[in-house]
Amino acid sequence: MNLCDIDQIKALLARHGFRFSKSMGQNFLIQPWVPRDIACSSGAGSGKGVLEIGPGIGPLTRELSLLADQVVSVELDRSLLPILTETLGDRDNVEIVSGDILKLDIPSLVRERFQGLEPIACANLPYNITTPAITALLDAGCFSSITIMIQREVARRICATPGSGDYGAFSVYCQYHAETELLFDVPPDCFLPAPKVTSSVLRLTPKDPPDEVDDPDHFFRVVKAAFAQRRKTLLNGLSGTFRSNFSKEQLLSAILSCDLPADIRGERLSIPQFAALSKALRQRDIRP
Repeated sequence: MNLCDIDQIKALLARHGFRFSKSMGQNFLIQPWVPRDIACSSGAGSGKGVLEIGPGIGPLTRELSLLADQVVSVELDRSLLPILTETLGDRDNVEIVSGDILKLDIPSLVRERFQGLEPIACANLPYNITTPAITALLDAGCFSSITIMIQREVARRICATPGSGDYGAFSVYCQYHAETELLFDVPPDCFLPAPKVTSSVLRLTPKDPPDEVDDPDHFFRVVKAAFAQRRKTLLNGLSGTFRSNFSKEQLLSAILSCDLPADIRGERLSIPQFAALSKALRQRDIRP
């Protein structure tokens, strides 16, 4: 069966009485080059175990299974399970796990299913869980690479540089944990039903935390404060979060001590600059 042929897909779905769920953000691929190119870009190969999220009817799953030693796909929609049994029944290195990726213990799942294999993650992520799913995969700390297809707007935010309009707290979070790389775009007409936006394939390569950051919790508290009010200066953003600990004069002193302009906005700071500011605040002997 061609899992990207629109006529065969419609017949398959009708045979199983399947109906698309808007709440689950279901959009199935209908162009074979897309799952093939995603699988090739993911680094799947001999000695690799792939965790996939939301296999749908299985086109990406099948491509991954042709490359990797083991594929474990987590599917929330139980109505897709009998369909996946039909479409992937001949792939003995594929396991479908029924569950919610946001509620599963990902490190435990990886340890149990990928013994002796190098774990990677690859997924056509539903738009409605993009941010929490990426966060869960990065926080799991067990993948050598994470290759995902997401909304282009979000992909650009993840890869954005300081000072650009797309740069935000989630940009800092992702770049703190991984090297980010935009690979290619996927237009709406590659999906059934067609979404209203273009998608992008993004690769995250996890890395060690920056050496400059010695207190991650405080670092990210400063980052969130800096972006809490984007149209305001960094000083006003910090004041909103740290007003019970510091006067505006003390906050300004910390900003200036990092060689930053008094009127700078948070979206202009790089990770090393956020790290220096976090350290400057903590050195002022007031617990945040």
